[in-house]
Order: sequence, then structure tokens, then C-alpha cells
Amino acid sequence: MKKARSSSLARRKSAADREAGSRRASKRGLVVGVDIGGSNLRVALADLQGNMLARWNTSTRATSSAEMVIAQIEQGVDSLLAECSSSRRSLVSVAAGAPGVTDSGAGIVLATSYLKGWKNVPLQDLLESALGVPATIENDVRMAALGEHWVGAARGVDDFVFLAIGTGIAAGIFANGKLIHGANWTAGEVGYMYVPGATEEPARHGAPGSLERAIGGGGIPQKWLEACKADRGSENLTATEIFARVSAGDRLAKSVLDHTAQLLAYAVYNISLVLNSSLFVLGGGIGVSIPLSDATERVLKQYEEPSRPKLVISSLGKDAQLMGAIRLALRKAQTCSQRGA
Repeated sequence: MKKARSSSLARRKSAADREAGSRRASKRGLVVGVDIGGSNLRVALADLQGNMLARWNTSTRATSSAEMVIAQIEQGVDSLLAECSSSRRSLVSVAAGAPGVTDSGAGIVLATSYLKGWKNVPLQDLLESALGVPATIENDVRMAALGEHWVGAARGVDDFVFLAIGTGIAAGIFANGKLIHGANWTAGEVGYMYVPGATEEPARHGAPGSLERAIGGGGIPQKWLEACKADRGSENLTATEIFARVSAGDRLAKSVLDHTAQLLAYAVYNISLVLNSSLFVLGGGIGVSIPLSDATERVLKQYEEPSRPKLVISSLGKDAQLMGAIRLALRKAQTCSQRGA
């Protein structure tokens, strides 16, 4: 009986502690970080110290409009606030990362091929109207770079490149401790780079670039199928499944991995020559592959030492964008607080 009473008291104490923590968080204020993806939407709630209190996610596969995404974000925020025994009155700011070309200055998603119907979407205004707090937006890859710079693999590094390799390829660039956006908000669109061994077909708006077609989420499996046809017939595999076969001695898989690593090394080395970045952080579904990182590192070691950057895998993984969004929301809250003061 004593054990039962002790266990019951412990549960009540734990619940009371959570409630007290929620009340303290409410008094201090809360921020919202949002990661809008082509297939998933993730929302996180954090306190003003950057501690993530809760998270929520849903699918965007059936989403066809910005209004639907905003409604999903509201649903997620309300769910998280209820989970933390709080309300919208405790919200201070919100930040969202969106795929595609994003004008963070004007708060507009200019274009994206990942969400249907998204062109010149005033996402910042929509968020502020829906949640009633100051909002800020950023491109999703740059958001991931913010996360890595804040609490990830690039913490304390002011000159680095976050290279996202998945379905597409893009970079979030930090120079002198600041994100680079470019004149038309397209800095970091490295998927359109031309490198030896990749197609030289002219880039078309909305279509994958040369580097993406070669070593993006569609290019690697295509290279695999081409190799298989001449040797063993068609076998459909994803990029990560192909790379996983290398350790088992699959020579065709190794040839695809080596080809991918060579093209990636060209891109990394050329970018580093221009930016003199000391670090490249690999992220995205394909970028976090250890076999790819190791193979690319071996190629880079052949190049000139002064311009050879360090290559690491993201330490935040899929959370890089969310942590970047929280970081940006905290900055927005701080700016608004200073203006109010």
C-alpha cells in the first residue's frame, strides 16, 4: 500500500510540476516555430529561453492553398497550447520556414514548386492575421542553417554552408556570421550548378537544375537504373538504399556512390573557393548519408589543402529547420520587445 501511495503521490507531483512549468512559461511568453514542407508540416512551441516544450505535425500532401496551410498551423498551435495548459495570450511571436524562393524582407513566398498554387504568397501577413502576433518567414534551407549555427554542428562558426541534399539541392550560406540572401533572394540555389559529369542542358524555370538532376533524389536512382540495365536488369531503389549496399560489396552501388561523391566534391570545393567557408554541414534525406559523406571526404582530400573545407553531417537532422524557426521567432520577439521599450 505504501508503494501505491508513493507512486500516486509521485504522479500527482509530476503533474503539478508540469502545470507549474506551463504557468511559468505562460508568464514568460511563448514562441512558435513552423517548418512547412512539401509533404509535412511541423509546428513547435518554445519558451523565451529556446527550450522546445512541445511539437505537432501533419501532412500537407492534400494541401493546395496557403489558406489551408494557415488553418493547419492554427490547429497545431492551439493543440500545443492546450497540451501546455496555455492560451494564445501567451504567444509572443511566430517564425515559419517555407520551401522555394522566399523574400524574408517583405514576408512573401515568391515561388515554390513544392506546394501547389504558391506564388507571391504574403505568408508573414497571413500568419500575423491568424495568430495575432508578429511573424517572420525564411526559406527552409536557410532556416536549417540558422538552426545549425545556433545549436547544431556549426555552432560558433561564422563562415559555413549548410548543404541540403534531398529531392532537390540547395544551400544556406553564412558569411561573417550573417545569412546571405542575394539580390533576388535566390542565393544558395546550388542545385543549378554546372559541374563536370553533370548535364549541360539549360536550366528551365520550375525544373531541377543540372546538379539536382545528377545527384538529387531522382538523379541517383536514375544513375543506378542505367548501371543495372547493362548488368542485371531493373531494380528500383532509393539513394540511401543504394548507398547501403556498398558495405555489402555491391560493385554497382559503389560505382553510383563514387560518381555521386565526385560531383558533390566538385560542388563543395568550388563553393568553398568563392566563399572561403571553413565548414560544410550536410543535411537533407540524402545529405545525412554516412557512406556519401565519407566518400566525398575522400575525394576532397585530393584537393589543395588551403581551400579544402571540413565536411560534417548535420547534428540536428530533421530538426534543423524547426530549431532555426524557433531561433528566428526568438529574434523577432526580442526586436519587438526592444521597440516596445
